[in-house]
Amino acid sequence: MRVMGVDPGLTRCGLSVIESGRGRQVIALDVDVVRTPAEHPLAHRLLAISDAVEHWLDTHAPDVLAIERVFSNQNANTAMGTAQAGGVIALAAARRDIDVHFHTPSEVKAAVTGNGRADKAQVTEMVTRILALQQKPTPADAADALALAICHCWRAPMLARMAAAEEMAAEQRRKYQATLKQKARQVSRSPR
Repeated sequence: MRVMGVDPGLTRCGLSVIESGRGRQVIALDVDVVRTPAEHPLAHRLLAISDAVEHWLDTHAPDVLAIERVFSNQNANTAMGTAQAGGVIALAAARRDIDVHFHTPSEVKAAVTGNGRADKAQVTEMVTRILALQQKPTPADAADALALAICHCWRAPMLARMAAAEEMAAEQRRKYQATLKQKARQVSRSPR
């Protein structure tokens, strides 16, 4: 499975592509950070991010995108910009019918380091080890994008099992409801 990990942001947007192998084996294929100047109009910044993501989607043809889920932040402007960048990226994937999954920062940290409260240095160190990189990815947005992709590769089998279980439960509910309706009809038709 080829996963594109995205750490969305207006000033710096981390992009990565990794490929999963057997078990927990993952291989880094590419990583970069798209930068947009804060003094540029918002629409132009989003367009620059969109153009870069479109190029990456065309170049790397990922099977799925893993995007960091926006969470409540003390700085509302930062959270808003992150959400806008993430929306542009999800839209680009949707146009290509590529699945998009959102992961919280704590899910990513827990998957990569074993600690949902790990700091950026710990995440970067573990990403470097897991991918057997020659040097640490910089800036932190690049490491975060790689961590998102790793997280998704490792969580994807569980997510697929959960989706299958939910579908099976929904099917069982439909069958049960149909049985109840049929019995109710039989009771209403039977002579008293």
